[in-house]
Amino acid sequence: MLSASKRIPSVAPHRRPIPLHRRILRNWETYVLLLPGLVWYFIFCYMPMGGLTLAFKSYKANLGILGSPWVGLSNYEYVFNDPAFFQALINTLIISAVRILVEFPVPIILALLLGEIRRKGYQKALQTIYTFPNFLSWVVVAGVMINVFESSGLVNGLIVSLGGEEVNFLSSSTSMFVLLFVTNIWKSAGWSSIIYLAAIAGIDSEQYEAATIDGASRFQQMIYITLPSLLPTISVMLILQIGNMMNAGFDQIFNLSNPAVEESLDVLDTYIYRITFQASADFSFSTAISLMKSLVNFLLVILANFSSKRLTDNGLFE
Repeated sequence: MLSASKRIPSVAPHRRPIPLHRRILRNWETYVLLLPGLVWYFIFCYMPMGGLTLAFKSYKANLGILGSPWVGLSNYEYVFNDPAFFQALINTLIISAVRILVEFPVPIILALLLGEIRRKGYQKALQTIYTFPNFLSWVVVAGVMINVFESSGLVNGLIVSLGGEEVNFLSSSTSMFVLLFVTNIWKSAGWSSIIYLAAIAGIDSEQYEAATIDGASRFQQMIYITLPSLLPTISVMLILQIGNMMNAGFDQIFNLSNPAVEESLDVLDTYIYRITFQASADFSFSTAISLMKSLVNFLLVILANFSSKRLTDNGLFE
């Protein structure tokens, strides 16, 4: 008989993987709950992808999408020969870059400040106040801003009453750029901070208790505990923001823009809108630009995720 030290180790029997159809039948309730969402994605997200073939066709309304003739890359040749396209592309990149530099940190700072409020009732009241503007339409916000800053508006009326001269805020590219970012921060910062507040709520409270015992101040706890714990969430949100750089905010710009600053605020989305609906409708041309935008955004997500994984070991996917 073998000694205990020389016994042959037992080997667990190899289990065959359960077939997919049996796993589905075993958990059919879960798949029934998923079915409406899957159907929605299929109808509204995957089926419309067939329309992307318009980017390589010359659309004829009487022939439809399938019957329209193929033209290869002719639409893209027209795109890259249009100076207005490059102006819109430059404006899009500038506005998106400034949004990342100026607007992106604001919800993080707001969440950090709200997280330091110990009176929960007061914290929830402030969070509600800051979140409310997100539910206002850009039509409403733009209408208010235009009435406030127009020549006969509230701000100019105050300036003139104090002995100053009337300022044409709405016809100045600089003031409209400032208004663009300020209004977007006011409208979306509170809503965006919810994600960071949820991440703060998940931080282990024992870390703060240990830091308090060691004599750390509230500010030091925020810098050395809260902020590092938020880094994975910040990385993911930054990757998504970078991957959305080709979308500079159509609703806001469309409603705030006017002919005096149209050239400075003309982004790719407003350029597509103008070509598709205001000029002679060219759906093939607008589809070609939209497809290019989507591909660039996809590449930016991949690049941002790769950079984040290398620098911080955090990312959207492996």
